[in-house]
Amino acid sequence: MGVRNYANDSTFDVVALGELLIDFTPHGLSEQGLPLYERNPGGAPANVLAALAKLGRRTAFIGAVGDDAFGRYLSGVLDSSGIDTDGLVHTAEAGTTLAFVHLDESGDRSFTFYRQPGADHMLRTSDIDFSRIASARVFHFGSLSMTHEPSRTATLEAASHAKRSGVAVSYDPNLRLSLWDSADTAKERILEGMRFANIVKLSEEELLFLTGTDELERGTKLLMEQYPLDLLLVTRGAAGSYCRTGKATANHAGYKVDVADTTGAGDAFLAGILYQWLNGAPDAPPFEWTRDRLEAMLAFANAMGALAASGKGAIPSMPAIEQVLALQAE
Repeated sequence: MGVRNYANDSTFDVVALGELLIDFTPHGLSEQGLPLYERNPGGAPANVLAALAKLGRRTAFIGAVGDDAFGRYLSGVLDSSGIDTDGLVHTAEAGTTLAFVHLDESGDRSFTFYRQPGADHMLRTSDIDFSRIASARVFHFGSLSMTHEPSRTATLEAASHAKRSGVAVSYDPNLRLSLWDSADTAKERILEGMRFANIVKLSEEELLFLTGTDELERGTKLLMEQYPLDLLLVTRGAAGSYCRTGKATANHAGYKVDVADTTGAGDAFLAGILYQWLNGAPDAPPFEWTRDRLEAMLAFANAMGALAASGKGAIPSMPAIEQVLALQAE
């Protein structure tokens, strides 16, 4: 079934399913010289929705948090960000997932997760209102909700339902090897998610992990030949981004900013892509898009990512449209 046209519909623009957690982000040193951490809302699918909501899009979240202070805080953040939370479950089975963010000298981050289990694992198929997914313009998900049951089955059922309903499906593999039982399991399940996707965002490291090559042309062509993708994107950090669709490829060199924290930058980039996708949905299908159109899409998305990386924390750093246009105009 093809992707439907929702130009005159009043449904949600984007419904996302996945992890919602606390990012504890470095915030200087105490008087004793010990690291201080700032509590920030996080979780890649929620970050994408927050960025889109700030751009004026109608968004809704499906996921699970703990029935605890952290979970109530996260629910409040989504509400205040303009994200619908009717699909957010507060579970007593596990505490809200926590992630400590470690930043290197260039602002790049690594994570230590407290998730054995985490509340985000506990989303069940029975918790999902599938009618919301079927009536959305885009359904977005990532791989972290596929690391454990019952959320793995719930995620795949949701993605399958979206595809069967003609909803455009966006997918972020978002590789975090420490959360998987093994690299082989991670690769197998991440590729399983590709079967449902129209739009996929990878980092260069993820492209290498999934294809065995870091050559952009070769690696993206391999994935496009194996899976029914409309648009495949590769983020390249300070080097910008690359994309491939049916008949064209494009690059954009990105923007130079003072990097404070790259947490959420890739999510902001993907939100920029989805924003442009939604704006262009009524016209030509992606396989007919020209290089110029793809370059303009990447330019907007790169500006989104760059601005997010210039602030601390993911959701608090998502840019407004005026900031994006101003950076593009510099």
